Amino acid sequence: MRRSRLVGFLGSLVLAAGTALTGAATAGAAQHAAADGYVALGDSYSSGVGAGSYIASSGDCKRSTKAHPYLWAAANSPSSFDFTACSGARTGDVLAGQLGPLGSTTGLVSISVGGNDAGFADVMMTCVLQSDSSCLSRIATAKAYVDSTLPGNLDNVYSAIRDRAPNAHVVVLGYPRFYRLGTSCLGLSETKRKAINDAADHLNTAIAKRAADHGFTFGDVRPTFSGHEICSGSSWLHSVNWLNIGESYHPTAAGQSGGYLPALDGAA
Repeated sequence: MRRSRLVGFLGSLVLAAGTALTGAATAGAAQHAAADGYVALGDSYSSGVGAGSYIASSGDCKRSTKAHPYLWAAANSPSSFDFTACSGARTGDVLAGQLGPLGSTTGLVSISVGGNDAGFADVMMTCVLQSDSSCLSRIATAKAYVDSTLPGNLDNVYSAIRDRAPNAHVVVLGYPRFYRLGTSCLGLSETKRKAINDAADHLNTAIAKRAADHGFTFGDVRPTFSGHEICSGSSWLHSVNWLNIGESYHPTAAGQSGGYLPALDGAA
């Protein structure tokens, strides 16, 4: 082959390769740009139980217009917003009934789940109504579950999210510590309060580890709730409420906007 033809041939190859790469990059960019829908999954801490202003059509799921997913969507105007988080949800409930809106155009997913699997409500009821020793024993059982069973359940949920929303950035939100320690406070003993806080830390550690192993971002709400725990004098969490037991130990509207929303913003 003459030198001039060889040069021309090589030039054509370079041009073709450049065109192919440019086309691939353009297609990738277009796909990324289109993936800006937001789907909010999870339990009552995501649905907004305790914040009030519940959406009537959400029924017992108690999705609130003051919950952090709703606030984030209002502030950021994603191309679509699907709010499927539901009060009382466990990992199996997320798998069975919340993943429908996920797809290739989903750009952000947020989720809080795991507390109900670990028996959150029963732990708190035991600690409120029974002795220190009974409270500590129930917490030990919950921690054992978090160590042995919860990681596999979280893996199932996180893998399903990634399979259904391959382009999404996934933010896994944790849980706050409930109590300010070292203060004078009516209700539970300091022993119980410390054990409950330690259990929250234990749960958050397990959730954060599983999230990281799936390439997801953990949104830690403990820093934003610091100074606003129960017994702080400026609590963003409901204490036990015998008139509305379901709202007990859930974030108030201020807890959603001041505690959860900044954590989501920082991780999204």
